[in-house]
Amino acid sequence: MIKEIKIENEYIKLDSLLKLSDVVSTGGQAKYYILDGKVIVNGEVTEQRGKKIRVGDIVEVDGVKIKIV
Repeated sequence: MIKEIKIENEYIKLDSLLKLSDVVSTGGQAKYYILDGKVIVNGEVTEQRGKKIRVGDIVEVDGVKIKIV
């Protein structure tokens, strides 16, 4: 399943994206997903909560792909 999330700014921080896309319900939950290595950005595991996600990036969490448009 691919969710498309439209952003108006140049970027969105990874933890904010996870909340916006309803993958997690809280910022704390986003933090643990990221720190536990459960989040893949453009094919690579990342542990950076504040990683800047831009248009064209693909984030994967728990089998859900999020494409930034």
